[in-house]
Amino acid sequence: MTDAALPIPDHRSHLLKGFAAAAAVIVVWSGFNIVSRLGGRSPLTPYDMAAIRFVVSGIVCLPFVLTRWRHLEWPRLAVLAAFGGMGYALLVYSGFSLAPAAHAGILVNGGIPFASALIAWLILGHRPGIRTEFALLVAGLGIVLIGLHSFGQLSGAPAHQWVGDVFFLLAAVSYACFGLLLKHWHVPPLDATIGIAVISMVCYTPVYLLFLPKAITTVPLSFILLQGVYQGILAASIAGLLFAYAIHNIGPQRATLMLAMVPGISAVAAVPLLKESLDAVTIAGVVLVTIGAVLGATHQLAKRG
Repeated sequence: MTDAALPIPDHRSHLLKGFAAAAAVIVVWSGFNIVSRLGGRSPLTPYDMAAIRFVVSGIVCLPFVLTRWRHLEWPRLAVLAAFGGMGYALLVYSGFSLAPAAHAGILVNGGIPFASALIAWLILGHRPGIRTEFALLVAGLGIVLIGLHSFGQLSGAPAHQWVGDVFFLLAAVSYACFGLLLKHWHVPPLDATIGIAVISMVCYTPVYLLFLPKAITTVPLSFILLQGVYQGILAASIAGLLFAYAIHNIGPQRATLMLAMVPGISAVAAVPLLKESLDAVTIAGVVLVTIGAVLGATHQLAKRG
């Protein structure tokens, strides 16, 4: 059924629910950057972080998979897991090991909406409208401002830091591909969440145990539990389900545009939680990103109003 075939009140309700789900994802993903910064300061390797994420989310979702085994489209879920599960997580955690975590908020969360729009335009032929392009431009300017403080501190930076930034950009492209495929294939949100979690756990865990470097025994159990609850349950499972639901209701480009608010929220939250500074340029960037995301959201609601 197309959007035009839906009654306007019903479709407006779907939009509101989709934007509410995306708003919840923004909160969880903003916290993800904070918690991942803590993980980056610990002895944990990127492979440890990925293992914690996949094992916890896989165990949580396994009972749901067992009850829906015959109804899941496993080939498509495997592709989605490659992009939105293992590919995204391994790239982003590798980035955390080489570049400041603040760069992740800018390059990953800020880069996803731009990667989604570009891929949808070049590959799918879905050029965004003028209003959406303007919203992306405003949000992009805000992201640039937010990044000035972080990327401006390049003097004395490790020579390999740019490699971490490349990993962050690749993670954004990987997650953008995941969102576009999820919408294109019309995979139900619950199926996508549980399938990706279990496939990632089954494929990654043996490789991690047999071949990858580990430091998980060097940190307290309480810290592992913190990372497990946030990375595996909140970020991978709950936020994953909500993001899939948002894509299902408002589409990948509008859902990812709202993610542009994550860098600003992370920057503000880092002040009391991580004792990081916040300057006027960053505040201006937060305002612009928020305006851009709101423009993209209200445009869609106004069209159905």
